[in-house]
Amino acid sequence: MDALIASAARALAMGDALGALNRIALREDPPALALRGIAMAQLGELVRAKVLLRRAARAFGSDDPLARARCVVAEAEVALAARDLNGPRKSLGAAHAALDAAGDRINAAHARCLEARCLLLMGLPDQAQQTLAIDAAATLPAALRAARALVAAGIALRRLHAAQARAALRRAEQAARESGIAALIAEVDRATHSLAAPAARVIARGRARPVTLEQAQALSSPHRLIVDGCRYAVRVADTSISLASRPVLFTLACLLGEAWPEDVPRQALIAGAFRAKAIDESHRARLRVEIGRLRAQLRPMADVTATKRGFALMPTLASEVIVLARPVDEKHAAVLALLDDGESWSSSALALALGASQRSVQRALDALASAGKIQSVGAGRTRRWMLPAVIGFATTLLLPTPWTNE
Repeated sequence: MDALIASAARALAMGDALGALNRIALREDPPALALRGIAMAQLGELVRAKVLLRRAARAFGSDDPLARARCVVAEAEVALAARDLNGPRKSLGAAHAALDAAGDRINAAHARCLEARCLLLMGLPDQAQQTLAIDAAATLPAALRAARALVAAGIALRRLHAAQARAALRRAEQAARESGIAALIAEVDRATHSLAAPAARVIARGRARPVTLEQAQALSSPHRLIVDGCRYAVRVADTSISLASRPVLFTLACLLGEAWPEDVPRQALIAGAFRAKAIDESHRARLRVEIGRLRAQLRPMADVTATKRGFALMPTLASEVIVLARPVDEKHAAVLALLDDGESWSSSALALALGASQRSVQRALDALASAGKIQSVGAGRTRRWMLPAVIGFATTLLLPTPWTNE
């Protein structure tokens, strides 16, 4: 490695992309191409970065598998920044195996950290945790420790473990400041700020108030029945009944929980659960059937009793009923939650992360764009979606377990 390449590499390690380019901007040898690609990625020129990294990988060829694997990892990181979730999944496994075989433990750990980030974005926190745990005992640079701690915080947030998330963010902040990289410090600060932002609404006795993630976690009590609108479940303390596969039953539970201790008229239940405009006897018959199913699901946690005008929720193991709802009443809140990370997403990547069809996601994007809540850039395959501005609330609870088919 010559002096200019070594100097450019040190500049990139400190986040000084322009300083690196000043040293190697006119060079076309493989190491310079790779470093130029990384520099362009740091400057946000992701398309140009991907081209340069691919040229570098081809130039290294089979004669230098270690350098080629490093280029593959760098390209996967660029793809992840562009929210191309398919690319990194296919390339990172082979890359970190090659790096391990060559004895490059640090870059192998970096590749596994990227793989964990990809898995987390796809809603697979358990797999992300397993991938991240491989290098738990390794001695790593400060920047990589910060990145790993951010992934660990994201995993804890997905699992709604606020204390673990805060501890991981403290580790990330310490490592980021040790690294001296301003962009990394800012990323940790943004993540820490999101933990203190409103993450849900608590609806009790017809009144709603915002709560943070830690406050939402503290609501769990043996004396409180929670209709969890963020996880599609009804729970008391550690006992939980999932209604993720029963959307009609869950909607009925929410309507009954929001009105507790009062009852809900039959017409309101039919309109809310079945979205019926003209109510007839068939809707009333279906309501009786669905209420019976809900009663069976909630036993022995609660009962659903008939009243003169409708139905009421009666807890049997608790003395209070609350509804934990999303921080905003938005039909497409999960899409907004993913876009709130500040990156631009393609509709295919959103569909992959949400476990939904691309057509359904496209309809949601069109609806949000018509309402002025998001904006797009590009056209065709290069079209990307993003938020026009920060929306001001935490998004952890906007990423629930998706509805599943019975």
